[in-house]
Amino acid sequence: MKNNEPIIVGLDIGTTKISVMIGRQDQFGKLEILGMGKAISGGVLRGIVANIDKTVESIKLAVEEAEQKSGVEIKEVYIGIAGQHIKSLQHRGEMVRDDIENEITIEDMEKLRENMFKLVTVPGEEVIHVIPQEYTVDGEDGIQDPKGMSGIKLEANFHIITAQVAAVRNIFRCVRKAGLVPKDLILEPFASAVATLDNDELKEGVALVDIGGGTTDVAIFLDRIIRHTAVIPFGGNVITKDIKVGLSILEKQAELLKVKFGSAMHTSDQDNVMVSIPGLRGRDPKEISIKNLSEIIGARMKEIIDLVYHEIKISGFENKLMTGIVLTGGGSQLRALKQMVSYITGKDVRVGLPNEHLGKESHGKITSPMYSTGVGLVLKGFEFLEFKTLEQTGTEKKPKSIGILDRLKEKLKGFFEEEVT
Repeated sequence: MKNNEPIIVGLDIGTTKISVMIGRQDQFGKLEILGMGKAISGGVLRGIVANIDKTVESIKLAVEEAEQKSGVEIKEVYIGIAGQHIKSLQHRGEMVRDDIENEITIEDMEKLRENMFKLVTVPGEEVIHVIPQEYTVDGEDGIQDPKGMSGIKLEANFHIITAQVAAVRNIFRCVRKAGLVPKDLILEPFASAVATLDNDELKEGVALVDIGGGTTDVAIFLDRIIRHTAVIPFGGNVITKDIKVGLSILEKQAELLKVKFGSAMHTSDQDNVMVSIPGLRGRDPKEISIKNLSEIIGARMKEIIDLVYHEIKISGFENKLMTGIVLTGGGSQLRALKQMVSYITGKDVRVGLPNEHLGKESHGKITSPMYSTGVGLVLKGFEFLEFKTLEQTGTEKKPKSIGILDRLKEKLKGFFEEEVT
């Protein structure tokens, strides 16, 4: 390995697991995974850090495993951010330019975008991401890139994402206590999308549904632009709890049952199938009906998919998803889930694996959709690296994209200087 080859590390702090992914680009520009580590996440609840010490310990374990497998010392990480506190809204901005003689520049577009960060939000929340959709120049709408045009009035629709500052602050604190330096925060739906979706899906319309342990993230793309995002506060963990209560068994037994025998839909071949669970401390073994198990899982899964479909409908893009729905995340591995989603939504459905941009060497290593976010964080890290290089050489082709971390440094100076300087 050459010393000057850039290496990117992605840190996915999830409700069920914390994973670390180390990657570099091969000679063809594809991603090569050098090492991966994971640990059980004991201190995160629905994407929000609920116990600092437990989270720090889990991060350290995952980092140690990734370092051992790759032989690379980890110092800086790109961190995924998700959870219930992430909210999104649509907003329209406008500005009147000084004169019609000069053409619209990148600076004009960036000034309009910057104004969106000044929106009044709920106390404790901050605008962390502003994504332009389409522009309007002097009443002419549907313009993707107005640079070089003439016009007095410049307007645009923006997709705006907010987060709780305290939740972000706690993520920084955990990462720093684990001895790491945060390079930037990346929204997890963006990361999962770049890892699993191809160009046709992004262009023609697709809904990405990332089913994690604590939450389910929905992101809708059309014309390669993110159009709608939502966080549903249910994931795989709530299904495990339903099984635990419904069958009166231990949580770890419920999780094993879900993974080994769980199905989103009941089928006739399950009617008379029983599974025996060992009893505790001399108690008799317990017989569990697979049919009952499927009915419990199916009821909760239908509720989650109904909420997903509701988000797709209210987004206004239901009839524009030409390539349907892509499921990813650990929860997407549930048997018959693809059929259930297709039945409820009437859309084509596939399970997205994080191999869209992986080189041949890494294809066999990463085979599970539960690592989509981790792989995506590394890919997004390389995007940021490339952009910084373009900025330094003065060859950037689009408005400067300030990362979430830079944005918070800029807006909250003095609020948590220690964490982000």
